[in-house]
Amino acid sequence: MKITNEQLSYALLRITIGMAMFGHGLVRIPKLSVFAGGMIKGYDGTLPLALVTPFAYALPFVEFAIGALLILGLLTRYALIAGALLMILLIFGCAIKENWEAIGTQLLYGGLYFILLRFLAQNAYAVDNLLRR
Repeated sequence: MKITNEQLSYALLRITIGMAMFGHGLVRIPKLSVFAGGMIKGYDGTLPLALVTPFAYALPFVEFAIGALLILGLLTRYALIAGALLMILLIFGCAIKENWEAIGTQLLYGGLYFILLRFLAQNAYAVDNLLRR
């Protein structure tokens, strides 16, 4: 089977975004309480602690899982949807804090999730395809 440029570029972009998400989770999980504490402190006075605290503790695991799924190309459609929804939540949080600089990066991620979901038919090199056979 010959790989097309479209399939190769899709796989490389999917793995790149996956690695970014995986890396976020990977470095935050070992220092979870420090990461979550900083996030909780950063939202002090903006959102209820009952919302921020569970999100802060779950975020690294969600990032890690989304990243791992995208690197492998496993449940790709659902991982892309989860990633895009996560970006929406992060953008909302940054808007509440008026952290406009971070929103630019999150919008970039959101756009890449859109591209990957839009061209999901090019996802030829993924565990998803092995499972379909």
